[in-house]
Amino acid sequence: MTPILVTGGAGFIGSHTCKALRVAGFDPISYDNLERGNPEAVQWGALEIGALADGGRLREVLTRHRPAAVVHFAAFAYVGESSVDPLLYYQNNVGGTAALLDAMRDCGVNKIVLSSSCAVYGVPETVPIAEDARFAPVNPYGATKMFCEQILKDCAAASALKFIALRYFNAAGADPDGAIGECHVPETHAIPLLLEAATGGREFTIFGADYPTADGTCVRDYVHVTDLADAHVSALRALLDGADSRALNLGTGRGWSVRELVATVREVTGRDFPVRFGPRRPGDPPTLIADPARAREKLGWRPRHCELATQVSHAWAWRQGGGQTWKRMHDSKQSGV
Repeated sequence: MTPILVTGGAGFIGSHTCKALRVAGFDPISYDNLERGNPEAVQWGALEIGALADGGRLREVLTRHRPAAVVHFAAFAYVGESSVDPLLYYQNNVGGTAALLDAMRDCGVNKIVLSSSCAVYGVPETVPIAEDARFAPVNPYGATKMFCEQILKDCAAASALKFIALRYFNAAGADPDGAIGECHVPETHAIPLLLEAATGGREFTIFGADYPTADGTCVRDYVHVTDLADAHVSALRALLDGADSRALNLGTGRGWSVRELVATVREVTGRDFPVRFGPRRPGDPPTLIADPARAREKLGWRPRHCELATQVSHAWAWRQGGGQTWKRMHDSKQSGV
């Protein structure tokens, strides 16, 4: 099997991509410092523990495994945290990507798939959003993804590097087989927070009810994590087949409001739970919906799990099974047990 280095392979999307890579006949090697990843998520391929900033460790792993390419997920991704501590995000996301590319150059690896984000667009001028939309990030997290893409473009212009940057919208769901799912500490994503509320946790807060949308709440394009994983495999294959460098949006092309999301979670779980309204969060765009036409054209990628109820059902099933075990393990670690 062809080895592929997956930075951040112990994370939510990274671990699902490792499974997709193994199914597709590749040998994924997860490179993760486990600061925010879950070691229990690394079920397909080896785990190499290390930091992106550790150039010596990176070079040792690249030299030993000799991957054909890198799929790069390793990054901090909390929008609010990035505004409170922007330097942390520039050091980790931008500095880490530069360190990775430096090690790749030294070890003769010249193909990379980047986990990017629709956060590079900020508040879009038109919806749905195409890849040629203006970059205008409204938080440091989005800015770091913008700079990472620029670094890739500059390196590609100056060397044999080829890249595909995948700008995805709201990752959702869980492995349909129930093996892995979404478990962040702390958790900030809407669907896991709603599922927590449905199991008797804290009430769910809707931030803003006066947006210029049909029901006053923000609208987002939710894309299933397994579909995102498939897109990374398709992008990797394209690079290995000689594709040119490019950036592509990943989404369904359909938006769902926060009110619709709450209703869907209540319907799927069969449970009611308290919801309150809070003020708008600074920089939250009213509507973010992808135009996925270019990914369909260039990669032949079409999401299979487009319905929000399906995405929530998979996340709920995982939470009721393996997710409970993961949460207990994290709680034990935090309490020092």
